[in-house]
Amino acid sequence: MSVEDQKASEVAAEELEQGFEASATESGQAEENSTSVEDKDWKKESELLAQQVADLKDQMLRNQAEAQNVRRRAEQDVEKAHKFALEKFAKELLPVIDSLEKAVDSIQGDDEQTVTTRQGVELTLSMFLSGVRKFNVEQVDPMGQPFDPALHEAISMVEAPAAEPNSVVAVVQKGYTLNERLVRPAMVVVSKGAPKINEQA
Repeated sequence: MSVEDQKASEVAAEELEQGFEASATESGQAEENSTSVEDKDWKKESELLAQQVADLKDQMLRNQAEAQNVRRRAEQDVEKAHKFALEKFAKELLPVIDSLEKAVDSIQGDDEQTVTTRQGVELTLSMFLSGVRKFNVEQVDPMGQPFDPALHEAISMVEAPAAEPNSVVAVVQKGYTLNERLVRPAMVVVSKGAPKINEQA
């Protein structure tokens, strides 16, 4: 082989080697670019998935809270239904109790038959009241107490110097509650208090 051929061969080998290096460099850069793009895609997808998970957790917590609220309201409705199921029935019984109380008050006399009749009516009234108390029906008898518009209904006001102002001086009709809820207000007469005296007279 001549010197010229040998130089040409060396030049060709160098060019070939440089081509391989350039190709390898380009390939490496392409791989780096590809890896960088893939990393960015994975990061975006990971962030999206994390946001979706957070949204689903939030929605699940809201649904659980709503379910608890619905269950609690349903339990309260059932409890109220049990506590106040007898309200209409209790209202129907009240006039009977009123009549028995009026009968006791109206029976006057000292003879044996009158006394026996009075005792019988009182016993009947006592049994009746005891029976309704078993179902949490309580009597409201506010005689001498301060007037309470939540429990009493004033039918008139009178001057009563001996009584405290705005207090109940007479009970026309007793009131009743069922499980501490008002079924019927007590009808009462309320004191105005003592009239003011004109000192200049």
